[in-house]
Amino acid sequence: MTPQEFRELTYGFETSRVILTSIELNIFSVIGNNEKTCEEISKELLTNERATNRLLSVLCSMDLLVKKEGKFSNADFSLKYLDNNSPEFMSGLIHTINLWDSWNTLTDAVRKGESIRTNIYEDRKEDWIRNLIEAMHYRAKKKAPSDILSLDLTNVTNVLDLGGGSGVYSMAFVKAKEDIKATVFDLPNVITLTKQYIQKANLSDKISTMEGNYLTDSIGKKYDLILLSAIIHSNSFDENKKLIKKCTAALNPKGQIVLQDFVMSEDRTSPMHGAFFALNMLVNTKGGDTYTESEIKSWFTDSGISNIIRKETAHGVTQIIGRKS
Repeated sequence: MTPQEFRELTYGFETSRVILTSIELNIFSVIGNNEKTCEEISKELLTNERATNRLLSVLCSMDLLVKKEGKFSNADFSLKYLDNNSPEFMSGLIHTINLWDSWNTLTDAVRKGESIRTNIYEDRKEDWIRNLIEAMHYRAKKKAPSDILSLDLTNVTNVLDLGGGSGVYSMAFVKAKEDIKATVFDLPNVITLTKQYIQKANLSDKISTMEGNYLTDSIGKKYDLILLSAIIHSNSFDENKKLIKKCTAALNPKGQIVLQDFVMSEDRTSPMHGAFFALNMLVNTKGGDTYTESEIKSWFTDSGISNIIRKETAHGVTQIIGRKS
């Protein structure tokens, strides 16, 4: 790496902030499939015209907008993915705006050893929760069906989707096998949103919901399979150890625990996304982290889970799977 290349890395925040501000202001959606002057755009956005012009100019330099004869239009990519009227709108980007504020505290979090912000999801504002669930739903809805197909669903009829958010994986389970019924367990302010996703998918007869905190409340019992997808990174090592024991107790004999998450190399340097996500948990939670395969397997074996295997799915999702003895 050259000094110039390194310098460009350090200024990467500028590109990120331009994109996030443009999403936050709804620029791509305001332009839509039209050609508009800066004056027209700034009037709709209720922004300063000169400042808006400078932002639009940068978006043109990034090939996200096109300027022709004094009018701005969306590039093909922006029209398809950044206009919220498009069926392929990348809705998950809204939550990234929230993460900007958290990552701005990284220096203080490293000094302290934990987030300097709240870790209580119950205290998060409604929009924050809604954006988070939508981001998770957007990322999972295309990959969930194939992730589920990699599992052995023989004798599985009762599934618990722990911390299941929108219920996107529960939807994949009940569609994968006709006799499966699923329960989504999550916090009360999340379950309010979960029910909306389930109703929209017309699956209320196949998917039920349960409210609570999985660390402190009962999660039910007699499940054939418990899925923990993108769950363990929010918790500390000891919280996960206790959670896996709780899940094991809630399983039927020979029932499965399926854990999906970043699984780190033993030196914690790869995969890169997992290493970055450990910092994401540092700035956003009190004890969250990404964990190694040996750490995860230790929770399983300590809880009486055996026949532990690791799978890599087609979408790069790592699964650690084990059965109750």
